[in-house]
Parts: sequence; C-alpha cells; structure tokens
Amino acid sequence: MGQRPSPRSDARQRGAITVLPGQSTTTRRALAHGPVLSHEGVVSTARPPGDTRRFLPDPAVAVVLVIAIGVELALYLADQGLLGTRGLRREVYQFAGFWPGLLGDWEPNYPLQPWAMFLTYAFLHGGVLHLVVNMVTLWSLGHAAVARVGRLGFAVLYAASIIGGALGYAALWNDPVPMVGASGALFGLAGAWLAWEYVDRFTDRAGLWPVLRVVLMLIALNAVMWWSLNGQLAWQTHLGGFITGWIVAMLIDPRPRAAAQK
Repeated sequence: MGQRPSPRSDARQRGAITVLPGQSTTTRRALAHGPVLSHEGVVSTARPPGDTRRFLPDPAVAVVLVIAIGVELALYLADQGLLGTRGLRREVYQFAGFWPGLLGDWEPNYPLQPWAMFLTYAFLHGGVLHLVVNMVTLWSLGHAAVARVGRLGFAVLYAASIIGGALGYAALWNDPVPMVGASGALFGLAGAWLAWEYVDRFTDRAGLWPVLRVVLMLIALNAVMWWSLNGQLAWQTHLGGFITGWIVAMLIDPRPRAAAQK
C-alpha cells in the first residue's frame, strides 16, 4: 500500500501499455503521437531535375531515421517472437518512454532516467504504422530544415523540439500513461518552417494567410486524431514541440530567405 509507484510497477498494475487501434503491438496506452503533415507550398525540397539527391535523406536526417527505424525493427521482431522475448517492447518503454510520474515521487529504473527520458522517448514508436508516418514526415521536413540552417542547425532544432515536446506533455498531462514518438520533434520542425515562412512573407509584404491556414490545418488534424484515437493523442507534446520549434528557429536564423542565402 505504501510503496511508491515506478514505471515498472505501474505498467503492471494499471495496464498502461496495451494495443493501439489496428496495431498488433502492446502499446495503446503508451501514447502513439499523431503525425504532422507537410503542406504543399510551405515545405519545399525541390532540386534540379535529374538530381538523385532528392530521393536520398541528408546525412543528418538519415542518422535520426536509422536510429528510429532500427529501434522499432528490433521491437517489431520481438513482438513476433523472432528476437529476444515478446515483452521487450514493454521493457524498453519502461526504461526509455516519457513517464510524467518520474518528475514526481516515482522511483526510476536507473538514476538518469528522469533526465534521459526527455530525449529517449522520441526514438520509440507505437508500431510500424506510427513509425512510417513519422519517418516520411521527417524525411520531408528534415530536408527543408537542413536546407535553411544546415546540419548543425537541424540537430539543434530537432533536439530542442524533442525536449520542448516533453515539457509540454509534462506540463499539461497528469495521467501516469507513458508517451512515445517523434512527432513532438516533427511539430517543432513544422513550427520552425512556418516561422521562417512568416518572416519571409512579412519581409516581402506578401499575405500571411498561407501561414495561418497551415496552423489551422494542424489544429484541425490534432482534433480529428484526438477524436479518432479516443483521446489517446499526445497533443500536449505536439503543442510544446511546435512552440519550441518556432522560437528556436527565430534564434537560429531570424533573417528572411533572401538575406539568409547571401
């Protein structure tokens, strides 16, 4: 009765990790983030015709892709009984998912867990479909960010958005359910690109409706996915990542496109 909860014990007692709708993994309550979709006319990664680089991820983006895909591949194989034990996903979530309770009186599985989880959660996913949607989005938005601020700028922006997403979830969600997924960082990339688009359009005295329209679309997307997933959507993480991405983008490169390219 008097035992303090921990990620390990709470997952057993509350059944916090079950199956996502339409997926064969053990993760419905381990929140699978909703995807962020790039919007035509806002994110452009066009290259000259015949340039095969447009089909390949930038090395900085590729590193994130490889890590996330590698982790989910291992967990998927474990789910199928082909690698380790079928409980591997649960164990990994317990050690690397974002658990709000660890910011309170929960006992961590290892000393640095309350700090490490602010980054590690973003490399876990709730299944193959969740991973595919997020990685396709990363491929598109990542190219755009690298083209604007370079690989180091992309790395700073992506890492900051991961942390900002976690802070948003911690501040706005009190349930002990763990959170996993890269879409907090993806919303950060979207927020960054919209911030730059805003600056570019404001400088060129162009209309700002396209920027506002995409923001409204992202809000609508979150509302629809929250409803379709019966509330099991980490919109708090999306919001925290988006705001962080916008702010960090303005710190990294506040100049309009014409000045940035000089």
